[in-house]
Amino acid sequence: MDTQELSADALKYKGYAFDFIMDYGPKLIGAIIVLIIGLWVVKAITKAIDRLMVKSSVDDSLRPFMKSLFGSLLKVMLVISIMGMLGIEMTSFIAILGAVGLAVGMALSGTLQNFAGGVMILIFKPFKVGDVIEAQGYTGAVKEIQIFVTILTTPDNKTIIIPNGGLSNGSMINYSTQANRRVDWVVGVAYGENLEKVRSVIDRLIAADQRIFKDPAPFVKVGELADSSVNFTVRVWANAADYWDVFFDMNEKIYTTFEQEGISIPFPQMDVHVNNIK
Repeated sequence: MDTQELSADALKYKGYAFDFIMDYGPKLIGAIIVLIIGLWVVKAITKAIDRLMVKSSVDDSLRPFMKSLFGSLLKVMLVISIMGMLGIEMTSFIAILGAVGLAVGMALSGTLQNFAGGVMILIFKPFKVGDVIEAQGYTGAVKEIQIFVTILTTPDNKTIIIPNGGLSNGSMINYSTQANRRVDWVVGVAYGENLEKVRSVIDRLIAADQRIFKDPAPFVKVGELADSSVNFTVRVWANAADYWDVFFDMNEKIYTTFEQEGISIPFPQMDVHVNNIK
């Protein structure tokens, strides 16, 4: 009796196994074939995307990340498709996955914003490593562009780390994009000085500096009649790389030459009159 029952159970399980193989065998084989072909297609697509990014001159630090991101997304889509082929109910799974993704997205909203900003910066390149920029209240040379932050080095060798989210959405000045820059000064002289002589001295100093362009022509005009001085507005053009050298050198030359020429540079003064009341 026991032997007969065991034989019946064995036949029953064999029947279940046979039915399972007949029902799911073709699906399993098809899923394996789709998986192999799908992985090959994903690899081909990621290579094509990488070649496209190379042709589009996408930053080298962004390309591996974008390639990996696209590859991962395609593989997830492939796995979901294969699970659907095997008859696995995907509605609940996708709903749970969506809820988890929403929770994670809300928790990491700031990080995701910085990530998106980093991607935008690396794609559109409003600045590059080595450029001097002013943004978010800081000025410095770009030392490194990362996915989440941009690192600046200030002239006094401080390291500034700026999140890419605000950097990509806010206003920014890039001092390195133009080859030439205008250098401006306001030069004050005392009332009563010979203005033509002052203008002649400034013109002579400008002409003697080979770093200053002749075209556009330098601009030297009286810009303001201030409380204690007559202020000349001086504007010249030079290579961007020479900007600060020209600016500081001209300040020193104007001071020393004015002293030699007897031209007075005034400073704020206040006359106090004391009346004795008896």
